[in-house]
Amino acid sequence: MTTSSRKLDHINICLKEKVESSYTGFEDVMFVHNPLPEVNYDDISLEVQFLGKRMNAPFLIASMTGGHPETYKINKNLAIAVENAGIGMGVGSQRAGIEDESVVDTFSVVREYAPSAFIYANVGLPQIIEKGIEYAEKAVEMIDADALAIHLNFLQEIVQPEGDRGAEGGFSAIREVASELKVPVMVKETGAGISREVAFTVREAGVKAIDVGGKGGTSWSGVEVYRIKGDIMKDVAQDFWDWGIPTAFSIVDCHDVLPVIATGGIRNGIDAAKAIALGAKIASSALPFLKPATESHEEVERRINYFIEGMKKTLFLTGCEHVYDLHRMHVFISGLLREWIEFRELNFFEFTRRRFHDF
Repeated sequence: MTTSSRKLDHINICLKEKVESSYTGFEDVMFVHNPLPEVNYDDISLEVQFLGKRMNAPFLIASMTGGHPETYKINKNLAIAVENAGIGMGVGSQRAGIEDESVVDTFSVVREYAPSAFIYANVGLPQIIEKGIEYAEKAVEMIDADALAIHLNFLQEIVQPEGDRGAEGGFSAIREVASELKVPVMVKETGAGISREVAFTVREAGVKAIDVGGKGGTSWSGVEVYRIKGDIMKDVAQDFWDWGIPTAFSIVDCHDVLPVIATGGIRNGIDAAKAIALGAKIASSALPFLKPATESHEEVERRINYFIEGMKKTLFLTGCEHVYDLHRMHVFISGLLREWIEFRELNFFEFTRRRFHDF
């Protein structure tokens, strides 16, 4: 099967089937309601700077698609919406566009319709290991990207019938790209989370930000379950449906190592605010925007506004004037997330009071 055809498979499965994993860790986070906030709602600011780019809110539409003619409309609608909203987005894996010039426009359409938005390119680590810096440069040039995300999706690769399983040399490949590319390099997971140990490793390689891509959102092992035809690997993929580090756990692990983009099961503005409160710089989501993007840019904008309004109202009800004030607010953390913080030998009571780092 061609890369392009596989991309369409993934889109159709995500539109039609149950593909999400369980438990993000945000279930164990509660804000302390402030009934006397002493804040003017209209003065609350969500505006941030991220990797040198100003955004109206700390929110991205995460990498989804591109690479098949039918994805052109989706990326166009996403691009128009993020440009109008003053936020940003990533494109799906650009392997298809690098291999086949006929589908380049399904990626380049994003920069065409979002000329000033923060846009990041996206390539897989297996391709970087094999092809090196030139592969990364092509991805960035294709969409005039502000940053490059190297995605780590080895869980999906090992259950996917046509997956790439060569991971040796990954650190060196990331280090080469991070040291030579003209734009900042991020590393992103795709549903299984990033651990504290790996965060320190990629920081050493020169990476400038981490998208934790934690468990609790789309399970790419789950997506592959629908593609595998009557084979033992289908049962194995089913077993790994909920594999990974929950998103909130991953934010905790990485928040003081590198700037964190929190992706994985963020489904409303309160989730996004919880991600920021735990130490993330940016919240991000993909699946909730897929169906709206098949319809119109107006529908995508409505969904963006749903997230933004929820974030702003959370700030008001916790007495915050700026979104990063959440890093200094007390939060109540219980359950497995509290156990994880203690397991990581972080000072639990200090963590619940301050998660600010001036990256």
